[in-house]
Amino acid sequence: MNIILLGPPGAGKGTQAQKLVDERGMIQLSTGDMLRAARTSGTDMGKRVAEVMDRGDLVTDEIVIGLIEEKLNGDHGGGFIFDGFPRTLPQADALGALLERHGIKLDAVIELQVDDDALVARIVNRAKEAAAAGQPVRADDNEDSLKVRLLAYYKQTAPLIGYYHAKGNLTSLDGMGSMEEVEAAIGGVLG
Repeated sequence: MNIILLGPPGAGKGTQAQKLVDERGMIQLSTGDMLRAARTSGTDMGKRVAEVMDRGDLVTDEIVIGLIEEKLNGDHGGGFIFDGFPRTLPQADALGALLERHGIKLDAVIELQVDDDALVARIVNRAKEAAAAGQPVRADDNEDSLKVRLLAYYKQTAPLIGYYHAKGNLTSLDGMGSMEEVEAAIGGVLG
């Protein structure tokens, strides 16, 4: 199975992707993780990524697609989970073309729907609990940063919901349930 997980920051995409990796042997392709790994890899692509990031610029879609293509050429495991990519319609088109070139089918696009106010409260509480327990807290896990990230998500990524719905790939799930409830719902989609 090859899937895309869509949803705003804090919706639980990373948590659910990790469960799929552990239980189904899927390979999570998180663009953030891939960029950090590439930056320190010493490869030609890694050097390009480091140069762009060191300048403070955003990594181009071409570079991200190149990183994904490197992963598609390797072990396919139990399938791929695209987490954090695509974020825009041009990225969705580029990913579709890349998958087609590699003869890889996209089986499902799963949108984790959340209530924004409840999501903000959940993330702020998570940060408070982590701080109280002496655990690291993400710098952007605060109300103001999260609202900015949510706005960016709805401007850039929300159009993908209509895009994948029109292609017949989209399943929307309630992302506000417990981790186990969301996991069960995803399992129902994947069979």
